Amino acid sequence: MALPVLALHFQADPAIPARLGLAVSRKVDPNAVGRNRIKRIFRDAFRHLRAELAPGDYVLVARPGASKLSGPELRAAFESLLKRAGARSALA
Repeated sequence: MALPVLALHFQADPAIPARLGLAVSRKVDPNAVGRNRIKRIFRDAFRHLRAELAPGDYVLVARPGASKLSGPELRAAFESLLKRAGARSALA
C-alpha cells in the first residue's frame, strides 16, 4: 500500500506481536533532525495503535514529501494506510 508521502509493507505473522520497522532516507530530509522527527511521530502513532493491529511486521517507508507534513498529517497518512491494508482488527 502506498501514498505519495508514505508506503506500508505488511507481513502477517500470527506467531509474533505487531512490530514496526522504519525507513527514512536522506532523500526524505537531508537533516538528521527532520528524519528523526518523522520516525518519532510514526513510533508514537504505532505505540498507540498496537493493540488494535493484526500481528505481524509493519515496515513504513517515508517518501520525500513526508518532511513537509505536520505530525497530525503524518499520523493520518499512517492510519489510512493501515485501513487500506486491512491491518486493523475488528476492534478498531
